[in-house]
Amino acid sequence: MSAPFDERPLGPGAYRARGDVVRSLVPGAVLAAVPAARAAAEAEGHRLRFDFLDDAAVLELLRLRHLDEAALHRAGVRLGVPTALVAFALFAGWGAYVQHWEPGRDQYLYYGLCGAACALVVVLYAVTLTRHWGSRPRQRVRARAAAYRRIAHLARDGGARLPDAYPHYGPYPFAARFHPEADDDDLDMPADRRGGPPGAPDGKGPR
Repeated sequence: MSAPFDERPLGPGAYRARGDVVRSLVPGAVLAAVPAARAAAEAEGHRLRFDFLDDAAVLELLRLRHLDEAALHRAGVRLGVPTALVAFALFAGWGAYVQHWEPGRDQYLYYGLCGAACALVVVLYAVTLTRHWGSRPRQRVRARAAAYRRIAHLARDGGARLPDAYPHYGPYPFAARFHPEADDDDLDMPADRRGGPPGAPDGKGPR
């Protein structure tokens, strides 16, 4: 398995799924061969303004979905590691020194430091969640990826031969709302790392 979120160029028709595992796109003709999946693709396509049977469009969608997940992972690490270190330092300081101090200026300063650290962490989490989970263009990517997953499962249930767990992204209980007014140009993800449609010679996606 590649290192997490390795962004080396992908081959034609390939995309990265969860765990940075490289998978191959199942052609839309395979899904369309199952009537229920084809009907769902047409209905969801109308609702989400997307052609779920267009191989190039779906491949770009799955590659964007990977970049979205990678960005969420990195944001979580940037928040989680400092939060854990600060929490440990405050807890260790309490266990080693503060609990033995007489109530006074130094102890109150420590309590103030704890309160300030907690407030800063809350603000950082709020900003990060708003930026990543609250991004309307990225929510639209998640909504389309979730719909594609449902279509693929219908095709499998109808007898289509698909890889296990294809397309290897789970459902979204939240932060996957379709916003028709959102602009794809506002996606805060590098276009030159998305990969292009099947057969693209330079491995770069549409700009």
